[in-house]
Parts: sequence; structure tokens; C-alpha cells
Amino acid sequence: MNGAILPGDSSIQLKKFDIPVPGHGEVLIKMKSSTICGSDIRCIYHEHLGKGPEGYQPGIIAGHEPSGQIVETGPGCRRFKKGDRVIVYHISGCGVCNDCRRGYMISCTSEYRRAYGWQRDGGMAEYLLAEEKDLVYLPDELSYSDGAQVACGFGTVYEGLEKIGISGNDAVLITGLGPVGLASAMLCRAMGAQKIFGVEVIEDRMSIAKNLDLFDQVIKAGEKNVEQIKDLTGGNGVEKSIDCSANNKARLTCIQAARKWGKIVFIGEGGTVEFQPSRDIIHDQKTIFGSWVTSIWKMEELVEKLVRWKIKPEKLITHRFKLDDADAAYSLMASGKCGKVAVVFDEEIK
Repeated sequence: MNGAILPGDSSIQLKKFDIPVPGHGEVLIKMKSSTICGSDIRCIYHEHLGKGPEGYQPGIIAGHEPSGQIVETGPGCRRFKKGDRVIVYHISGCGVCNDCRRGYMISCTSEYRRAYGWQRDGGMAEYLLAEEKDLVYLPDELSYSDGAQVACGFGTVYEGLEKIGISGNDAVLITGLGPVGLASAMLCRAMGAQKIFGVEVIEDRMSIAKNLDLFDQVIKAGEKNVEQIKDLTGGNGVEKSIDCSANNKARLTCIQAARKWGKIVFIGEGGTVEFQPSRDIIHDQKTIFGSWVTSIWKMEELVEKLVRWKIKPEKLITHRFKLDDADAAYSLMASGKCGKVAVVFDEEIK
């Protein structure tokens, strides 16, 4: 089979691999859709930033947002069977530490922890070998490209929104309107947010956000963003703010544009932020949350709610590519001039 690896020089290499054979508790998945995450670009595509056992292992098939159909099961599988449509939770933890028992394999620190597309082969290939414990059932109401985004982006966003609690009482600010920011808006709207404001610096992403009709207002990133958000909220600021940019100025905007007792969540990884604790947080009784991916049980819960809310994550996909064109797919995603980018196998190329 063909698979894509990331040499770390802003290119993709397609190589031939043997089709894996599932062992005990494992399944073989025929890939249907594999979407590209910003962390692939930030940490692997341009250069291999992570080092040691948690870094990208050279030669590993890329892709940690996989969705497909089981074509073979190994001995010992208890729930999933051939023909099932599935999402792969992209970190395979040890399964027995405290974090894994909570469902947060992302936080597993065991030597047995291996992430798909990082330390074990991922979804940018025709087939994927996965452990049954890492699977989430994908209902017929959702496409494989819907499921691929749940594997990381939408799951990560849902966890962050649950931490700050989105409801019909809230005006919400989202900074950084790439795929994660757009997913945040889509879920905030479904959860009842009263008003949603977006801040972005890239014109292409501003246009995509406006065309999706998810925001009450999309604002160009600049020095007056806090003032602009307060003007839109009667001088009070927003109840909830979400940073998906990892930009220091955008994070400060999220903090300062939140009203008294406001809640802020940082989802975008990397970067820095500087603020004055007393003026910006303590005196106004604000709370900052950090959120890293999600738990597998909450991912299952999200899938159920996507069906109930009639939300289609694939609406955020602006470009689809075949595996043979993976180089162009990653290059486009790295440019930032797009929404979500997917590598699809049996789905229609649009």
C-alpha cells in the first residue's frame, strides 16, 4: 500500500508499505478520509520539533485524524466488527494508568503511549492498523470526513467548550479562525451562544468565516480589538473567550475582552502570552482554562450530539485531495489560505 511520511523539510514522501495484519485486540481499517491538523504543520511538516519518545518518529506514516471502515479484526476484539464505520482516537495510551482510566489517553505518560501519525503509523495511507480500544463508532448520519475531524479538531474544541460552559447566556469571542476556530464557532452556535465574534489576521480565513455565516461579526486582528469587542457588548466584554491562534496578542485580547467573572480557554498550542495578573485576571475574577485534546468518552458523546444537532463538520473542508496529491494538500494547509484540508480515498473529490 502507499503511505505518506513527513521528512521535516516542508515536503511529503510517498512510500510503499506492507498492508498490516491485525493482532490480538487490533483491527485493520480501510481509510476513507484523513484530515490535516495544524499541529502536523507546526511540529512535523516544516521540521521535527518534538524530540524523544513523544516526537514524530521519522519514517512513520503521517495523519492523526483518521476515519474509515474495518475490513479485518484480530482475535480478542469485543465490540467492533468487520464493516463498522469508525473514528480513531489518535493517541493509543497504555490503558491502565490513571489518565487512561479516565479516558484521557492524550495525557498518558507511560512508555507504551504511542500516537497515530507520530509514533505509530497514521491515516495517510490506504490502510491503518489500530487497537480496538482506540475506536469510536461513526454513525451513518455522519460522513467519514465528519468523523476524521472529530478525531482531533472537533473533539479538542468540544472539550474546551465544556470546560468554560457555553450557553444561551453567552457572548463569545474566538481568536484565530482557522479550522479549530471555525469548529469552535460551529459548536458554540449549536450550544446556544447568543453572540459570536471572531478575530483573524489572514484575509482568506476571514472570508471563509464570513461565508460560513457562523459569526455575528468577523474583525480584522489589530491593536483596537479589545475596544471593538467591548463596543459590541455594551462596554462589558464577552462572557466566554476562546483562543485558537496561539498568538500572544490574540491571547491577551481574549483575556482583556472578557467581562468580570468571564471564562477564557486556550486551545491553540505553542506561543506565549504576557498579562498583568491583578488587573487582567484577579480583580475581575476571571478564570483561564487550558485544554488539550479530549477524552475518548467525551468524543463518543460529541458524535452523538453532532447527529442530534445536525452538524456536519465536513462543511469546514475547503479542499479535498487524493493521497497521490498529499504534497499539495500539506502545502496548502501550511499556507493558511484555506479551511480544513482532507485527503480522501473513496469519497468524491470536490
